[in-house]
Amino acid sequence: MTTEARRRLWLAMGVTVVLLAVLVQPGRAAGAGPRVLTVAVSQSVDSLSPFLAQRMVATTVHRLIYENLTNYDVKDGRAVPGLATSWTASPSKLIWTYAIRRGVRWSDGRPVTAADAAWTFTTMMKDPEAATAHGSYTANFRKVTATDPHTLVIELHKPQATMVALDVPIVPRHIWSRVRDFSSFNNDRTYPVVGNGPFVLTDFRVDRFIRLKPNRTFWRGAPHFDELVFTYYKDGDAAVAALRKGEVSFVHGLTPAQAAALGKEPSIAVNDAPGRRFFALATNPGARSLDGRRFGSGHRALLDPAVRKALIHATDRRTIVEKVFRGHAVEGAGYIPPRFRSYFWEPGAGQRMDFDPTAAAALLDRAGYRLKGNGKRLGKDGRPLRFRLLCHAIDPNDKAVGRYLQEWWGGLGIDVRLDCRDNVSDPWLRGDYDLAFDGWSVSPDPDFVLSIHTCGALPATPSGTGSTDNFICDRRFDELYRQQSAEYDAARRADLVKRMQSRLYDTGYLHILAYPNAVEAYRTDQIASITTMPEDGGNIWGQDGYWSWWSAQPTVGAAARTSLGPSAGSVLSGMAAALVFALLVAGLIARRRRATADDRA
Repeated sequence: MTTEARRRLWLAMGVTVVLLAVLVQPGRAAGAGPRVLTVAVSQSVDSLSPFLAQRMVATTVHRLIYENLTNYDVKDGRAVPGLATSWTASPSKLIWTYAIRRGVRWSDGRPVTAADAAWTFTTMMKDPEAATAHGSYTANFRKVTATDPHTLVIELHKPQATMVALDVPIVPRHIWSRVRDFSSFNNDRTYPVVGNGPFVLTDFRVDRFIRLKPNRTFWRGAPHFDELVFTYYKDGDAAVAALRKGEVSFVHGLTPAQAAALGKEPSIAVNDAPGRRFFALATNPGARSLDGRRFGSGHRALLDPAVRKALIHATDRRTIVEKVFRGHAVEGAGYIPPRFRSYFWEPGAGQRMDFDPTAAAALLDRAGYRLKGNGKRLGKDGRPLRFRLLCHAIDPNDKAVGRYLQEWWGGLGIDVRLDCRDNVSDPWLRGDYDLAFDGWSVSPDPDFVLSIHTCGALPATPSGTGSTDNFICDRRFDELYRQQSAEYDAARRADLVKRMQSRLYDTGYLHILAYPNAVEAYRTDQIASITTMPEDGGNIWGQDGYWSWWSAQPTVGAAARTSLGPSAGSVLSGMAAALVFALLVAGLIARRRRATADDRA
């Protein structure tokens, strides 16, 4: 072997050692490294800014890295201390005083004070863009002040029932006061992100992962895992396969078939609990903005109540529950899921729109939508009725229900085209849909999910976003919303919320199809215990708080994994790849040196 050959070989071996050191870092070998809790997710982050984010995965992260003034008790959903240790109201209920927890620090070491909370709320009051996600909570605020580092005072224009359920993350003033444009700042430029919750956000890559580390100084106690990672899987079957291999610890949103198969696995536990979400069909009511301009391309026939109600009568909710959800859901009725008993409402016999294709056809006939001899029903413009149905490409339930709707509504002579996309947000915000599958998670206090159907939630301009769900603006609904938001008597407020649901039901703009169960699974050889909400038979994913991931206990003796969870086989593959790469590097260096020598000669 020549001297030059030996030198290239030593160089290749050196590169190999360096690469292997990266792949198999000290402390990360099986049984010796950090304990990582990996959660499979499919939903993209809309924003990491708590002033903008509305999607579940993003708001979940915010509950982990920022504290609200209050939290929801894991047992029964009542208000419990969070950043605020106590609160009092004046006799008029117009002045609320909160005692801010002492000795709490931001993750960069700066103290958390009442001034941070006052700045957060005041910013939302002054800047419409900062009010995008949670503006309904501060719309009635008159003034917010920090009278001292541990006392926050909120003055109201009128009584407000949500003052112990302000679902607003408090952010550090010394960080966020630098932001100049809240409409574009997504809180994803600098890591770690400064917060005060049980976790610290340390890294994020779009549609790849969200990585968090424990906040070791969290006042309630640090989480038990060394790292929490949300890893993206566009396909649900791929996420389930990763769970089986041990590459992820937890998967949610399982289909009945997936849950049944996983239930037979010896190291996997399936949790099937009543959910806090509704699954609905939203109708475009004619997208418009607060300045009065209309936009979008919603079908005009759907502005006719007779058409909307005919479509409801031509939809078999029971079949959806039995055939699509395989019994892992409850048939839809009112807007608030039955899990929240005090607010749950369902229509009576005289109001309920049951599956009745004959009644649906009669409604259309009487309203002037004629059925031609070829079986096609015509709109009032003489053209066949054809509706676009916006759906999520990654959601098998959307597609399955969509096919049923094509069959049922086809029987009325109405064509339906499924418009399934990876990103439904863009056409939705533009108003470019006729109907769309919809769904929200409801909190113990329902104010927010009610507020998104008020006129005030509409975008300021056609190019804005607002907090509206699907552009509903109904004055009777708004008046009931104003009444319930100021009602402190629990029974009277519940009655107003039920009347709101009745009004929403009658408009036909939002058809609640089902209340799906929370069907999820986790590896018992990685997670020894985890808290559900409510504790007795509740869900793990999408809680009103940080309880599940904060409480999760690693299984004793479980093998440690890297933050991306590779198996031993993939590590070995990485070693082999490193060796091949090193040899290629050696060859490349040799070729470059030959070229350089030749050039000089």
